[in-house]
Amino acid sequence: MSDHRHDDDQLHTCESCDTGLSRRDFMRDIIAATGAGMFAAGSLGLPGQAFAAPDDEVLRIGYLPIVDAAVLLVAHAKGFFEEEGVKAEKPTLIRGWSPLVEGFASGKFNMVHFLKPIPIWMRYSSHFPVKIMSWAHVNGSAIVVGRHTGAQEFADLGGSQIAVPYWYSMHNVVLQMGLRQAGLTPVIKGQGEPLGEKEVNLQIMPPPDMPPALAARKIDAFIVAEPFNAAGEMLAGGKVLRFTGDMWKNHPCCVVCMNENQVNANPVWTQKVMNALVRAQNYAQANKKEVAHLLSRDGKGYLPMKAGVVERAMTFYSDQDYASPDAIRHPQWGNGRVDFQAWPYPSATHFIVEQMKQTLVSGDTAFLADLDPAFVAKDLVDDRFIRKSLEVFPAWKKDAGVDPDAPYVRKEVISV
Repeated sequence: MSDHRHDDDQLHTCESCDTGLSRRDFMRDIIAATGAGMFAAGSLGLPGQAFAAPDDEVLRIGYLPIVDAAVLLVAHAKGFFEEEGVKAEKPTLIRGWSPLVEGFASGKFNMVHFLKPIPIWMRYSSHFPVKIMSWAHVNGSAIVVGRHTGAQEFADLGGSQIAVPYWYSMHNVVLQMGLRQAGLTPVIKGQGEPLGEKEVNLQIMPPPDMPPALAARKIDAFIVAEPFNAAGEMLAGGKVLRFTGDMWKNHPCCVVCMNENQVNANPVWTQKVMNALVRAQNYAQANKKEVAHLLSRDGKGYLPMKAGVVERAMTFYSDQDYASPDAIRHPQWGNGRVDFQAWPYPSATHFIVEQMKQTLVSGDTAFLADLDPAFVAKDLVDDRFIRKSLEVFPAWKKDAGVDPDAPYVRKEVISV
């Protein structure tokens, strides 16, 4: 990869972007904000008992510094919680999924965003009363390959090393859908173990490490949430192989979660919270460039990246610009690079549970064997409040992919 490596202070240029950000700047900022252990592969730990519903009805949000958290952050930044009559503390940046789960389970946070497979694990493996209240966003991830691979298709990834951010993630699920379709076999092998030409070795890696690891050929590709795909393009000479939203139309990734006990004890307060989130969803969808700046370190500083990185991650999505490899094969779908939609379609939850049964992960997955997808779609999700909010603030019904005559149902569209 000698033709594509760069000194730490040299920015790999990309068309239509000027961030003024070097690799050293990026790594300094992200490590300062998140610590080197963000998204570490440690086990998800839960305290022995679920917390009781708080008496003060103060909203306490925990989040990871990724675009997936945008709606929670916009609702706070734009004052939507306050306008709905909810007192909300400033959202707390957390350094990894495990501490975010632990903070939520212990009562430190009463609203969080999780990778959708995480609450499935929490409720049905650890029996914690988590509920999905809405989707946080749709799409918003990609598979980025190193130029040294020459990869143009999934089939070109045989014998490669690919990083994923977490085993229980939509990234792992969607990646393995693509690999299986191409006749490749996902495996989890130790460093130095030989790979067959049809095998692809998966490993957990903190997203901040992914772009420099790709540049150094420590890995051949990665799949992750934004803005790390944009960083991979700008800072590591990587190329987007496929956008995940072009493989599964408007797929969920992160979801908004609350404790079932708190929801049942505070229904009026919960409704106000969900009203604010739907307002933020509608605002973010209609004002992506503004929201990118607001979230960035050049704006309110919720994310430790410069505005140019976040803006590319939220807005740069053109079939012409992603022709080699052919990363957008369904421009007629009308997707954005990331979109904001709150309704938790049951058909998507059903599909996720089915796919998780086929997805290779490290650790004990016995709890998945007896999970009924139809049951999970009804039991895991509490859609009472979000549906009321969506009726009060109906702008979402005009979004691409939403049938205005039947907005609460859809058929999952998969084209790997």
